[in-house]
Amino acid sequence: MATTSGRGRARHGEGGLLLCRVAGVPVLLSPSWWVGAAVIVLLYTPLVGRLLPGATSLTSGLVAAAFTVLLALSVLLHELGHCLVALRLGLPVRRVRLFLLGGITEISRTPPRPGQEGVVAVAGPAVSIALAGLTGVAWLALPPGGAVWLLVAQTCVANLAVGVFNLLPGLPLDGGRMLRALTWAVTGRRHAGTTAGVVGAGAVAVGLIVWALVGLLGNADDQWLRLGVCVLLAWFVVAGAGAEHNAEQRRHWPDGLRLEDLVRPVLQLPAESPVRDALVAAAGRGVVLVRADGLAVGLLDETAAERLAAHAPLEPAERASEPVGPETILLAGEPPEAVLERVQSVLAWQFLVLDADGRPNGVLRREDLRSALHAHARRG
Repeated sequence: MATTSGRGRARHGEGGLLLCRVAGVPVLLSPSWWVGAAVIVLLYTPLVGRLLPGATSLTSGLVAAAFTVLLALSVLLHELGHCLVALRLGLPVRRVRLFLLGGITEISRTPPRPGQEGVVAVAGPAVSIALAGLTGVAWLALPPGGAVWLLVAQTCVANLAVGVFNLLPGLPLDGGRMLRALTWAVTGRRHAGTTAGVVGAGAVAVGLIVWALVGLLGNADDQWLRLGVCVLLAWFVVAGAGAEHNAEQRRHWPDGLRLEDLVRPVLQLPAESPVRDALVAAAGRGVVLVRADGLAVGLLDETAAERLAAHAPLEPAERASEPVGPETILLAGEPPEAVLERVQSVLAWQFLVLDADGRPNGVLRREDLRSALHAHARRG
């Protein structure tokens, strides 16, 4: 029912039972899904008894359990819509999880452009509405009455509800992400889009509670099912919006802070240079260690280098280096917010900054960025 951009590293086995992999992305069933499934079965079983006169308690329970599984499959297809579109756009997906009444697609990197966020967001509801159309055709084709007819009908209604609900303009729902993308495109500020999505989430939560109360006051047939679903969904929306707001605050780049002011000058040294000499040459600069073939093999880790130099000063500096990989390379022209997100999500203490021609331009250290952010926060 939602997508999210993760910033912490998580092992794929965490978060639930591994169901399968789609395009290499693990699909997990969270332990909380079982709680949501139990709630649906308990609340839906009496409704089945009223919709299928003469059905035994066992039959009603089995139909309710089957509907819960079909709903989970529908939500999974909804999430895979997000997942596959994100992968097609070059956005890495960490995992897909099903939990409680919904699901989430965890994208490892925030979409750099509003159009990409909007396209990924709309993919899920599009899948749900298409499923509603297919099951709606089957619903009309089947003779009315019977457990199969009821399951098809309820699956159609459920997919339509999932699609429409996710189009509501509040984070972390897909409609909230579409609202953020639109606001971001108009204002040029992702932060403004997140604010709009959080405000929308409050309105959505209030609307859910009001709809549940209307069912109770009107003594609707599904009043208790409606109440349970609405309370859980309102909690999901409020909690998700809070998480989105906090994540946006962490990735917000302060006005007036310039990345170039934080980047240390860079020095290139042969990887086989004695670690003692590399430490002397560093003198507050970033040191890129390069092999004879010109390949950069790492950035000098001064702490490790000091430990090594204490007992083996003539050892190659490469032994005290931090590897340089795609995740630890920044481009001088990258948006500051993208730089901040990379530093927060990658477990490295320094990053190599390249210029437009791919040459080393400097080194950004995590501690320098953290100190600058704290200084700006205190002044703010």
